[in-house]
Amino acid sequence: MLRTLREEDYPEIIRVLDDWWGGRHVAGLLPRLFFQHFTDTSFAIDEGGKALAFLVGFLSQSRPGEAYIHFVGVDPAYRGQGFGRVLYERFFAAAKERGATSVHCITSPVNRGSIAFHRAMGFNLAPGDSEIDGLPVHADYDGRGDSRVVFVKEIG
Repeated sequence: MLRTLREEDYPEIIRVLDDWWGGRHVAGLLPRLFFQHFTDTSFAIDEGGKALAFLVGFLSQSRPGEAYIHFVGVDPAYRGQGFGRVLYERFFAAAKERGATSVHCITSPVNRGSIAFHRAMGFNLAPGDSEIDGLPVHADYDGRGDSRVVFVKEIG
């Protein structure tokens, strides 16, 4: 069932998040505040009250017309079933309803699966200030040595 994300989802999602990322420590990128303050533009797919996939997104307060997808996760046991596409499409609709004309998000240049997914969803790679493996990246985007691929999709 597709629904809005709730604060009650936080403990369970944080408990499994690093496992969903193959042991990579990513839980620190998702503080509870997203589950408190951005629930009307963040969504989950659940079964029996357990979130199998989620998307955290919001509209920019500083850049009118822009929406941002901060974090998306799908339980590895449920990948490949279209959950990501469903969550993104719901976010696009919610963002557009609130006046957004573009959606932005980032990923690591080594995350080829994410890059392929975003391209398939109609995102364009924004020009960067550097290049890694033929991809435009923004050097030090998330701190020293943490370059990111930046995506933009027009929805307006």
